[in-house]
Amino acid sequence: MTSVRQNPVVIIPGVLFWDSLYDVMKDALSEWIPREKIAIVPVSVVDWIGIPPSPERSTNRVMASLDRTVRKMARRFPGEPVTIVGHSGGGTIAMVYLLQKSFQGDVYRVDDMVGRLVTLGTPFHTHERFAKIKTDFIFNHLESDFFRKYPVVSVVSDQYRGSLGGNITEKLCYMFYRSVTDDGDLAGDGIVPAKSCFLDGAENVTISETEHLPTPHTRWYGTKEGIERWIQWL
Repeated sequence: MTSVRQNPVVIIPGVLFWDSLYDVMKDALSEWIPREKIAIVPVSVVDWIGIPPSPERSTNRVMASLDRTVRKMARRFPGEPVTIVGHSGGGTIAMVYLLQKSFQGDVYRVDDMVGRLVTLGTPFHTHERFAKIKTDFIFNHLESDFFRKYPVVSVVSDQYRGSLGGNITEKLCYMFYRSVTDDGDLAGDGIVPAKSCFLDGAENVTISETEHLPTPHTRWYGTKEGIERWIQWL
């Protein structure tokens, strides 16, 4: 079996996904890491949308829950820096959190509670309105020494090619990819084009045979088969 760091892990769900969808990921990861050292950030659809609707504040709501979860794990396992695993848009929320700069009025002191960040299908380059609020903030505040303090591994699958003239799957991928970037004729994980996840300063890893959406009967990043493809970078 691959040798894996035994640091505590905090999983942050992707945008519009809720915490229980990631139970399968926690179960699968527990084959490598003790189950008690794995936590999922408690997130609901309401956190993403807001009541009344305020999706532009979703990062603040989810970041507060992320901070509570990280602190809980840091208290439980003192001296063991937490590894954050962020799926999809959860990865950019983790980056905003780790930058420790005021984001729409909220800032958290992380320091050495966190040791590294692994993102799964996280687009750092996007023109989607609400995602761009985060990515613009990241690039406005990101400095090269950030990666010395918090190493980042950006993992993305290139399983599906988008093509407007292709079959139904390729057409759908083309449309999804175009919602992220200007070009849909790209390889990606079915929702996010791979090149949108490449981040200067991070270790960028492309894997195969892995899908984006955490749905039943798919081999997404959080299944045993998906995790086996990126676990060595945890």
